[in-house]
Amino acid sequence: MSSAYARLEAHFARRSALQGALGILNWDTRTMMPEAASPARAEQVAALEGVLHAMLAEPRLADWLNEAESRAGELDDWQLANLREMRRMQALAVCLPSELVEASARASSRAAIIWRDAKRNNDFAALLPALRVVLARQREEAELKAGVLGCGLYDALHDSYEPGSRVADFAGVFESYAAWLPGFLEKVEARQANEPEALPMEGPFDLEVQRQLAADIAARIGFTGRLDRSLHAFFGGATGDVRITTRLDPDDWFKAFKSSLHETGHAMYEMGRPARWLSQPVGQARGLAVHESQSLMLDMQVGRHAGFLAWAAPILAAGYGKSGPAWTADNLLRRMRKVERSFIRVDADEMTYPAHVILRWRLEQAMVEGRLDLGDLPDAWNQGFRELLGVTPPNDAMGCMQDIHWPSGLWGYFPTYTLGAMMAAQLFDMARRVLPDLDGDIARGDLSGLLGWLGESIHAKGRRYTGTELLVQATGRPLDADVFKRHLEARYLA
Repeated sequence: MSSAYARLEAHFARRSALQGALGILNWDTRTMMPEAASPARAEQVAALEGVLHAMLAEPRLADWLNEAESRAGELDDWQLANLREMRRMQALAVCLPSELVEASARASSRAAIIWRDAKRNNDFAALLPALRVVLARQREEAELKAGVLGCGLYDALHDSYEPGSRVADFAGVFESYAAWLPGFLEKVEARQANEPEALPMEGPFDLEVQRQLAADIAARIGFTGRLDRSLHAFFGGATGDVRITTRLDPDDWFKAFKSSLHETGHAMYEMGRPARWLSQPVGQARGLAVHESQSLMLDMQVGRHAGFLAWAAPILAAGYGKSGPAWTADNLLRRMRKVERSFIRVDADEMTYPAHVILRWRLEQAMVEGRLDLGDLPDAWNQGFRELLGVTPPNDAMGCMQDIHWPSGLWGYFPTYTLGAMMAAQLFDMARRVLPDLDGDIARGDLSGLLGWLGESIHAKGRRYTGTELLVQATGRPLDADVFKRHLEARYLA
């Protein structure tokens, strides 16, 4: 191994440790931080982001990369992949001035804090000034990255979350789904109209009991980290200290159940990354579409599986001290598979969920490219929602302000959700082929076989391969959206 490559590994290991510290700060900001600490926290986050950026932009890193690449024949396949990822990170970092990186981090941190109160008060006007600053910084970054990547502004932002992916790769799939959904949705609604309604599961439901039950089910799946409460569920923390949060509602236990399954899927991916490479770029999770495929595997594929719900029903009933027909597996299945034109993305059923994503993708692309003014977002959101799902959100808190992504600076992220859902369906379809008793295992609450296969096929490979290569290796073909449609047809119309 060349001395230059050894220095690169040491450099990126140190950077990884600092990233972990930033991850814990961000987790604390969204869970436990006192409101009065907000200004100081914004500065802390910005300072750390600046340091992390500087570690990629310093001149000696380019020298080490050049030397290591000139002696690539001394490296094995994992090291070569690691070197490739280092070069990509360095190239995208040097095009961004450190002042812009810190300004962007500061703007996003402040806007995310403002968003919490603005959403609570249904006050888009209160969020708008801070959100304008975030978008301005995102556009500046997009222009610089686009020059390096040779792509458009929106593609440059999306590339940060799914490297190599471009709008041209998925736009046709999304628009095809948007055209297919109305007719299919009407068929499912007509069928469900002739079936018994799910019996109400009446609360209130103690919030701490909800959290404990969510933690218990996550632990049974295999999660060994920390689970807390937040306004918007997320996973975070640091290497070796993966943390998740869940949403708690005293009137609806379902939100905690669903969001904790979703975040547990993310966490299991993080916990399964290749041990030898945890501190290196090649040891990080592949793009966010792959990450979402792992969360939606538990949330949608397993979480709405009849066998899994039969296993979970008595655990939930006992935990909440409930009994009777409302708490049977059959009723739980009706509750979990209820299809409706709802307003909140994170509460949406798996059939209408892609419509929520397609709307956000259309809008954020238009805003980044200057075709939609941010001040016109509420009206554009409502109009787009009506076109896709035929209903209009009653207010902005349930409309354009429901997600933290845009205030947090996550522009270009949303497509990964539906790309991930389609990947999850394709992976689950293959898992059924390679694990003959998968459905029986799920009915026993045993996900070890599924997670073991996913660990070998996805988690333990880090960034050694592209997202498409991972999918082809695991399933024998690139993304096939028809598998997702067949999954929905089998689940809801068979």
